[in-house]
Amino acid sequence: MTGPDERALLRLAAMNPATALARARDLLEAGGGILALRVAALAAKELGRLDEGLSYLHRALESARESDGYATAQVRMNLVGLLTAQGDVTGALTHAREAEPVLRGADADRLAANKACALARAGRLDEAHEVAAEALPRLREGHDPAALNGLLTNLGLARAFLGDYDGAEKALAEAVAVGEAAGMHHQTAMSKGNLAFTVSRRGDVPRALRLFAEAEPGLSGERWAQCRFDQAETLIMAGLPGEARLVLTSALDAATANGYRCDVADGYLLLAHAELADGNAEQATEAAEQARTAFAEQQRTGWMLLAEHVLLKARWASGERHAILLRSAMATAERLANGGWVDAADEARIVAARVALSLGRPAGHLLTCVGRSRGPAPAQIAAWHAVALERSARNDDRGAVAAVRAGLEVTEDHAEVLDALDLRARAAGLAAELAELGLRLAGSARELLAVEERRRAIARPVRVRPPKDPERAAALTELRSLSAGHTADTACGGAPSVLSADLEARIRAQTRRRPSGALPPRSAAATEIAAVLGDRALVELIAIGTELHAVTIAGGRPHRHHLGASDEAVREIGLIRFAVRRLADEVDPQTLSALQGAADRLDRLLLAPLRPVVGDRGLVIAPTGALHGLPWAALPSLTGRPFTIVPSAGAWLHAGTRTGSDGHTVLVAGPDLQHTEREIASLRRLHPDAVVLDGDDARAERVRDALDGAALAHIAAHGEFREGNALFSRLRLADGPLMVHDLDELTVPPHLIVLSACDVGRADEGDAVLGMAGVLLALGTATVIASVTPVRDEATPAFMTAFHTAVAAGLPPSQALAAVPRTSATTGFLAMGAG
Repeated sequence: MTGPDERALLRLAAMNPATALARARDLLEAGGGILALRVAALAAKELGRLDEGLSYLHRALESARESDGYATAQVRMNLVGLLTAQGDVTGALTHAREAEPVLRGADADRLAANKACALARAGRLDEAHEVAAEALPRLREGHDPAALNGLLTNLGLARAFLGDYDGAEKALAEAVAVGEAAGMHHQTAMSKGNLAFTVSRRGDVPRALRLFAEAEPGLSGERWAQCRFDQAETLIMAGLPGEARLVLTSALDAATANGYRCDVADGYLLLAHAELADGNAEQATEAAEQARTAFAEQQRTGWMLLAEHVLLKARWASGERHAILLRSAMATAERLANGGWVDAADEARIVAARVALSLGRPAGHLLTCVGRSRGPAPAQIAAWHAVALERSARNDDRGAVAAVRAGLEVTEDHAEVLDALDLRARAAGLAAELAELGLRLAGSARELLAVEERRRAIARPVRVRPPKDPERAAALTELRSLSAGHTADTACGGAPSVLSADLEARIRAQTRRRPSGALPPRSAAATEIAAVLGDRALVELIAIGTELHAVTIAGGRPHRHHLGASDEAVREIGLIRFAVRRLADEVDPQTLSALQGAADRLDRLLLAPLRPVVGDRGLVIAPTGALHGLPWAALPSLTGRPFTIVPSAGAWLHAGTRTGSDGHTVLVAGPDLQHTEREIASLRRLHPDAVVLDGDDARAERVRDALDGAALAHIAAHGEFREGNALFSRLRLADGPLMVHDLDELTVPPHLIVLSACDVGRADEGDAVLGMAGVLLALGTATVIASVTPVRDEATPAFMTAFHTAVAAGLPPSQALAAVPRTSATTGFLAMGAG
């Protein structure tokens, strides 16, 4: 049996493996025996040196066999854990069987903890749960926190894999508490990482990312790699497979280098999921085959089923639609269910149902036992999508619409816990196919608008107000300082420096960890919109497959319009944007003629069909897709007509609830613009009491603080829109950029803000409308005036003076903008929001 001093040394291997390894080596040099070898092995494993750990245990086993049967069983107990990590699960369970008849008391329970881990890695989840649950009461009464922590962790993971997330979280929270109480920092971090994994599977991405961030600094070796793998799974579920791939690559390299073959197999399985989520079915198949081969070599037959599950999904994603795939999907679903993989079995049934539907065969029987209220949100959404398709195939349109509504409700719940706007946009993307089905099923203008508004509301929080984060604020300040010193790295669309990219990654990570401060999404009903429109008209553009549609509301009545092919609109938008960009540098008659031709054609496509309904009313326009980047003022039908551009009708209704304030006026002049001084001087005459920040006073944090509570703000500065990374779009100020990420530090954003800069009215992530203007509207700004194209510096002073003069005379911003004559140099400026 193990005495108190020996127990303390063994515990040290879990609490401080580096110190434990050093002491064990000292003991070995002094003639130490089996215990020193066991401690050295356990410590080496925790430090990521698996082969070294196994060599110590093999020496210990040889020594023990010569003298002591009980000591031999103790070594076998440790071999169970290390062989499992190496991928030799069969060998691990063989040693467990040989040690079980010998070990007694706490040692028997420690063996149970290791055996539960081996069984879970083998895919024998029910057995793993049974072994852990049986030993748990005894370990709770004992005095071995390391063994109790390990058993609770393995029990929690078994429950998570079985879909019992409540039970899993309870066990893992207890494991964290046991580790913290005993001062076992390393094992506590491991338990916290596994708790993050469970929380992630429940859909709480911010909390999971916070827990991963807390766990990772305390981990090394195998534990670090496992934590990184679990983070990658979270990123995949959050709709960020590209970022997940980077995490997986580094973790796979570490696991491979250190001989953790069990983790390597798991990593390839996750890589297959990442590739599949990123639309790379061929690469997903390759990674899944590597995982299946590794699982087979390790005799982890239960996990081979999960590799087959990914291969099945890859075949569907690659376009296979035949009876052979149907039979494969049904057989895979049955094997997964028998193996205890509940969520994966449901996904296989969904694939089977969709194949059956594509072949014109009945599919309802395949969906009867699919859980639509359990498992990760993507699986629930996919289940409701399949149900909707099946009901639609039976001409049960009412039932299909109900299924679409239920799936969108799941998506809303999933998005509701997210603060980071990019994550909300990706969450909405999970239901893109489902929402499109709902749009196709819509039989009237009201129904079409209701589905579209619900889809957009998921990605567009009403108001973001997360708690302030000092660490994130410090990273923004550091990035600003770095950007000021490396302006050339980011000017004119150039790539940021490596250090800038690292800082941006830190800021994104901090943002994603914050709990949501958003109000529940709010979609707009046609009657509510009609009541507020007055003499204006709503034009909401909607893409259904490759076709563009519109819903208009004018005079209290909704109408539905089919406009034509969306690729026509995209082509003309590209021509218009190219021409406007050319004309911002130099007025060229040929380019001007090309602009006018493209604008005429697009006008005929988008607005001419609506003229009988909307007449000459002022418009509230909710674009879709590439239309968000259109300089709408270029269209002939909008010349001199008041209009405002909004992310959705619901966003417009919300913007209209912001009442004007008696707050101050802020005028800001950024550096390196020839005509900024003239622009600001002209506006000072209109607003003599304004807070003016120019020269060295126009520093980012000072400007941000001045914006808080302002009734009117005007910023004239160089602007940069970051394609593919819109939340780092920026206005260049004296000490560096004011970025989109800075804006959510505002308590009360300006009621009306004018951004006299190039491109900062642009947006990313489709109808989520991520960008500077879109975020200001989400924060609560009523109206943003900004350009979606480059502008010419010398043209803006007169244009902005005329606009502000009209606003000061009492015109609403959209009417004031419509009253100002336009040239190609100012075509891109739009009123966004309430207007």
